[in-house]
Amino acid sequence: MKISGFTFTKNATKLYYPVKASIECLLPLVDEFIVVIGDCDEDDNTEQEIKSISSDKIKIIHTVWDLEKYSNGTEYAHQTDIAKAACTGDWLFYLQTDEVVHEKYLPVIKKSCEKYFSDKEVDGFLFKYRHFWGDYDHYVVSHAWYAREIRIIRNDPDIHSWRDAQSFRRIPHFDGFDYNKSAGAFKLNVVELDAYIFHYGFVRPPGIMQKKRKDHNTHYQGEASTERLFKNEDAAFDYGDLSKLKIYHDRHPLAMQQFMKGFNWEANLRYRSRIDKKKIHKHEKFKYRMLTLFEQTFLKGKSFFGFKNYYILKGK
Repeated sequence: MKISGFTFTKNATKLYYPVKASIECLLPLVDEFIVVIGDCDEDDNTEQEIKSISSDKIKIIHTVWDLEKYSNGTEYAHQTDIAKAACTGDWLFYLQTDEVVHEKYLPVIKKSCEKYFSDKEVDGFLFKYRHFWGDYDHYVVSHAWYAREIRIIRNDPDIHSWRDAQSFRRIPHFDGFDYNKSAGAFKLNVVELDAYIFHYGFVRPPGIMQKKRKDHNTHYQGEASTERLFKNEDAAFDYGDLSKLKIYHDRHPLAMQQFMKGFNWEANLRYRSRIDKKKIHKHEKFKYRMLTLFEQTFLKGKSFFGFKNYYILKGK
């Protein structure tokens, strides 16, 4: 049995992605790690950061993004598929470059891959998520955020990245273009693992967080629309009131320890309520707070009428 890791990236160091930690965390588990690097800006050092990792498992592929052909975020899926196609493993472990796996989960992940290796009913594995917000001590639990997602898939040519690369679907006879395809695209059958993906996408210096949001929005709506949308926003992102969030008391992945030493924006965060909020985030809205309370109290954290892009195989 062989396991491949794979990801795509662009301007990772410029936009404060923990790309090195994201790759390093899987190296003890995988036999190879495919990294697709897009056409980064001149002031970005993503390739140098990746090459600083001492491992012959890493294989780099260079690409140029085409946001006109792959609009509305689908370039993310396209880049993911390029990386997937280069994988040679039996199981393929996908991590986005703001996601990290704690080393304590690697044994159970490997054991599950071995257990279901010959069980062709299993298309992949579902992970739980811990979404950190603002700093490394607070995380969001909310109906407004996805609680689980597929991150390991079987190496099947009919399985493709879907929509904006959040997940995967089986798409026979895929045309290589329509990543938003629903008709003829089938949800995967997965086994849920008792393992978390640590998501650090909203742990950045406030100024860089705002730049990342603008960059991200450009990939969906284009530059003109993005400029209009952000015209009246502050240069620094406002994380809001962190006092209502869950507090993380355990240790972060070892791969993140060096990156976390760069945390220096504590003075820009708010750890208590204030009346003069400039913006209410989705997870702070009354509707989602009530839905979250119901799910956590009565459904053991399961989503109430939430979207699920998978079928969980029972009894596995």
